Amino acid sequence: MRIRNFVLFSMMAAALAGCNDTLDSATTDLSSVKDKVQHPLSQKIVADMRAKGMNQNSPIMMRIFKEEGVLEIWKAKTDNRFDKIKEYKICAWSGKLGPKVKEGDRQAPEGFYNLTPAHLNPNSKYYLAINTGFPNRFDQANRRNGTNLMIHGACSSSGCYSMTDEQVLEIYAFARDAFKGGQTSVQLQAFPFRMTAENMARHRYSEHSDFWKMLKVGYDNFEVTKRPPEVNVCEKKYVFNQQADGSFNPAGACPQMTTPAALQAALSSYNKTYDAAYAKALRKYDGMVWYDPTEAERKALVANLRKGRELAYAPTGSALEAGKLMKLNEYQEKLTQQDAKTATAAISNQTGSRTQTTATTQTGGNATAQTVKADETKTTETATVPIPVQNPNTVAQETVQTQDQAVGKPFWKFW
Repeated sequence: MRIRNFVLFSMMAAALAGCNDTLDSATTDLSSVKDKVQHPLSQKIVADMRAKGMNQNSPIMMRIFKEEGVLEIWKAKTDNRFDKIKEYKICAWSGKLGPKVKEGDRQAPEGFYNLTPAHLNPNSKYYLAINTGFPNRFDQANRRNGTNLMIHGACSSSGCYSMTDEQVLEIYAFARDAFKGGQTSVQLQAFPFRMTAENMARHRYSEHSDFWKMLKVGYDNFEVTKRPPEVNVCEKKYVFNQQADGSFNPAGACPQMTTPAALQAALSSYNKTYDAAYAKALRKYDGMVWYDPTEAERKALVANLRKGRELAYAPTGSALEAGKLMKLNEYQEKLTQQDAKTATAAISNQTGSRTQTTATTQTGGNATAQTVKADETKTTETATVPIPVQNPNTVAQETVQTQDQAVGKPFWKFW
């Protein structure tokens, strides 16, 4: 396996709290567009739709894959199955792989979100924007928070998925046309990566592994059916395509649930193939850990793209290109070095407060100088680095948990 070399760059200072519409875009020349809100899709895209058996105003679905840096548009055909009509390279997304947890963490959301016409922002200073709907019911039940997480133009992100202005012009048009056709809610599926057996094995040591296994159930449901899954939340977990004897309470106990028989059979066959592929991938990555690059490391790979552009234009590069496979001991050493750098920076920031200060008090007109010396004996300990455990020789059957908001008719009525 070829391992890509990389250089560790310092993290960017001063992270923005969210992704508010306060940045002027104007990064590309779209002067030929007279009305960006109503600008039609190209004749080529319309022709592609016809070739695939799609109506221009039929429903759409969006999928995002962070690591691959891709946003996909899927559209319903006349048989009510969805097919991919367009794929875009994401210009910028901030943070690392993993869900958004709190305001200011620079993370872009991962999960299942419903977009309505109210989520479209035609007046965004990022050219055009679509709110992702974060936090959804799952996020709220798990006390995750953040505001103004968008898909927008301008190629600059602080928790958003940022495209070029030309790209977001098309993405906006796809959603606009679907809403015109009667679709009330567009499902956005945001994943850390394509949830193949090889990718799941490569990321098996991640702290987000359990969360990703939960998302994978929804991913699998779509792969099997080519229909956006019906999504609900109970017990603070996503559940997908479940017939329920009762209502769903995001923080409460799940009702009695069953999976439609036809879907269960299809998933069973799908999982047999997946399990064999996963076992093979474990052997391939035995003793190896995937290092997830920092945002700064990704940006370093595309620094030349910023030349001659406004400072607002900030592509972040590919996590696949900037990341690498490492041996367990190399991975531990890497994390230790990062923690040491963080500790050194913390000590440096505190240097100013460790200087000698003088306080003067007034007593009966006589000044008394009191010298207060800072404590020079303080130390900063390096955080303990978690060491991944070697994967077992046998592959345990992964327990699949099912998953948020219902879209349209119950799934089992049309699958």
